[in-house]
Amino acid sequence: MTESYDFTLWSHYYRDYLLSNIIPFWLRHSIDTEYGGYFTCLDRYGKVFDTDKFIWLQARQVWMFAKLYQDNDLNVSDNERKEWLKTAQHGAIFLEKYGRHPINGQWYFSLTQQGHPLIEPYNIFSSIFASMAFGQMAKIDKNNCEKYKQIALETFDDIQKRRLNPKGEWNKASDLSPRKLKSFALPMMMCNLSMELEHLIDKQLIQTLTQECIQEIIVEFRQADSGLILEYINANDGSRDDSFEGRLLNPGHGIEAMWFLLDIAERQNNKELTTICIDTIIKILEYSWDEKYNGIFYFLDIEQRPPQQLEWDQKLWWVHLETLIALIKAIDHQPERTDELLGWLNKVQKYTIDHFVDSEGGELYGYLNRQGEVLLNLKGGKWKGCYHVPRAFYLCYKTLDKISKKK
Repeated sequence: MTESYDFTLWSHYYRDYLLSNIIPFWLRHSIDTEYGGYFTCLDRYGKVFDTDKFIWLQARQVWMFAKLYQDNDLNVSDNERKEWLKTAQHGAIFLEKYGRHPINGQWYFSLTQQGHPLIEPYNIFSSIFASMAFGQMAKIDKNNCEKYKQIALETFDDIQKRRLNPKGEWNKASDLSPRKLKSFALPMMMCNLSMELEHLIDKQLIQTLTQECIQEIIVEFRQADSGLILEYINANDGSRDDSFEGRLLNPGHGIEAMWFLLDIAERQNNKELTTICIDTIIKILEYSWDEKYNGIFYFLDIEQRPPQQLEWDQKLWWVHLETLIALIKAIDHQPERTDELLGWLNKVQKYTIDHFVDSEGGELYGYLNRQGEVLLNLKGGKWKGCYHVPRAFYLCYKTLDKISKKK
């Protein structure tokens, strides 16, 4: 039986909710007019419950508003677009002033409201999102284009130097430990970063970097026997390590990485990679879908042993949203598989809208228990900010609109 789905109707839904609900929520509640930057710790109705500022969430919000401003096809008023530009600049100014260590230039993890550093720059992902943010700002801020381009490229160069040892002196692992593991998160994010900075970086370097990421993700982290993606592998030979970390699956990471690679496959006209990515999305969903209560598990063990993470059975906003992006992009890339993919798209979309969307408080909840009940009714915190929700609604709208025009 052919699954039904109105691509035009749903493209309008994602656009309308993005522009009438999600973006206004962050504009109303997150702007710190006193010290600069953004508040991300917001309760259900947008009230600030903590004023600490996390660099990667600051940078993500800069990127998001810069991305929206750059899109001239959203059919919004000039005043709205000017507000988006002003909001992106507001965050970029704060980041430039307070975000980096004065000696090594690396990006802190967190700051006080006033911009004083709280946690040292131990996390390379602060740098990745800062590079993305300033790369995007270089496209839209004519007065500061060269300065922002320089920040983006300096940060990118530092990331390249740190790739083999991302945490540097902050690494908790013992130098004598026989267990040397490589994390999936870094090559995954380098895929996205390379696409975000392709307007600034030498094409040959981008080609080399993306091919390295494809090799790592598809050949090393993706398990040929199951089609699943491990979160950690042995650094020396790429083998599976028989430990909590070595057996860990993070379904959201695996699926998000697949749509990053779908974008790369499109640029390369690589049909084989496209097929592998879509097959992997389906394999991960088949393994991680909760058949009893629906939704996608947060963490799993590849051998179905008990995971180390006590929150393994929670249902998180970003996992489901990244899956929606991946499924919709998959339909766009291989329309001949639409019926197969629509079965999953309908299931994931229904679960997401029924359980995460907050029609009263606005935006989306972030954390549900296994049964789909709200665990925390916050709209932002240390890990959830103005990124996964608006990016997903934006990309779902854009891709569905593209599909509907093709049809």
